Amino acid sequence: MGALCCRPEEIDFDGPVDLWHFYLLRSVGKGAFGKVRVVQHKQTKALYALKYINKARISKQRAVNNIIQERRLLEEIDSPFVCNLRFAFQDDENLFMVLDLMLGGDLRFHLDRLGGLKEEVVKFYVAEMALALGDLHKRGIVHRDLKPDNILLDERGHAHLTDFNIAVHFTERRALTSVAGSMAYMAPEVLAKRGYFATVDWWSLGIVAYELLFGKRPYRGKTNSSLTQSILKDHIKFPDNAEQIVSPEGLDLLKGVSRRRSLCRLLQRDIRKRLGCRHMGGLEAFKAHPWFADYDWEKLERKEAIPPFEPDSKKANFDATHELEELLLEDNPLKAKKRNPNIDVSQLSADYRLMEQSFTPYDFTRQPRKSWFVPDGSGADSTTASADASTSVTGSAPIVPVHTQALTLEEQPMADMTSSGVRAGSALGSRLERADTGTGSGVAAQGQAQSFEMGERKTMGTAAQQGTPTTGEPGQAS
Repeated sequence: MGALCCRPEEIDFDGPVDLWHFYLLRSVGKGAFGKVRVVQHKQTKALYALKYINKARISKQRAVNNIIQERRLLEEIDSPFVCNLRFAFQDDENLFMVLDLMLGGDLRFHLDRLGGLKEEVVKFYVAEMALALGDLHKRGIVHRDLKPDNILLDERGHAHLTDFNIAVHFTERRALTSVAGSMAYMAPEVLAKRGYFATVDWWSLGIVAYELLFGKRPYRGKTNSSLTQSILKDHIKFPDNAEQIVSPEGLDLLKGVSRRRSLCRLLQRDIRKRLGCRHMGGLEAFKAHPWFADYDWEKLERKEAIPPFEPDSKKANFDATHELEELLLEDNPLKAKKRNPNIDVSQLSADYRLMEQSFTPYDFTRQPRKSWFVPDGSGADSTTASADASTSVTGSAPIVPVHTQALTLEEQPMADMTSSGVRAGSALGSRLERADTGTGSGVAAQGQAQSFEMGERKTMGTAAQQGTPTTGEPGQAS
């Protein structure tokens, strides 16, 4: 009788997805509001990355709307070059997002170890990220935080874009106006506050390409102000040995240092001449650039092209300290729990009510992808925008969450310059949480140049993110 009494209940795989459907494996990341674990679906045996986000923490940090925004955007996206959402659900304590598992680590980790990657490797990653941006922009989504930390490699070496915490929908009718993203990768039109569209992602891709090639970014500054001025005004400079490291076509892609003066470039302050932008032919013009002359884009889109680097699957791709913390320090370890069947939503706080109603379950095996975006001319999701009024905090002083206080000035989240309100946000990825010097070294954190947002949604994202360092080497620049 005792054995029968203690036998676990049979899992209902035909019912709504929940934590009971997964084996909890290794803890591989830690962030401001939760953690990342490898999980395995008990029925299909498929491996995924589980992001679990503590409800109490995001309510305290006023980040509920950011998380809901991210979850809804991810439900819409289905791209071979994005870390796609597979399941979403919640229990009484946490919000859960189950995503594609990337075992190859992020490009920040590889860049920090090597100081610069081989040109052929960089070209491959830039091409796949261009395809990712093409998929997003086609859906009217601008990422706004493209950087090495947010590019993850799968076990074969293909690149995938992640972290949609500050991504938003845009329309051609009205420009976005908020200052959002990681400052070192922000386009001039974002910092100039004159309004912008998806063109900002192509600038960020140019910064990423430069950093991957040379191990440092083209625009730098010791303060936010000096960095802003550098991005707005400084002429791009290349290392003295740039022509020995990178082909003329590769340099031309960035700023046109070759004889092909008629070509538009990624690091063009004039968006009418920026490579990839709609004014200059969009993604098709990008594909036609001479740097990619030997590329079969159809083969690349089908993921039939062989990546120039394959991560070493025999070596650990995450920091083992996360697992030790889980074993030794966690006073409330993650485990599947039954939900309270008697929850009265009307009696919940505004934040918890919003989570119950808006963080809806998702199962990619049963539900088609859909968009929650309702174009209203504002360029922002109406559901998120309408919820902000009850959660914003007025005042001119910046709100700097505790987990960012050790960061340098360049990395710190910035206050809403309009003094109309700031709201702390977060993004959980699959990387470690560390500070950065701003030169592309000494960090394996998704937030090496901290993400933030000011404006449309009256929010400020802290982007405390986590990681899975990997030990594979995608070719060091000679």
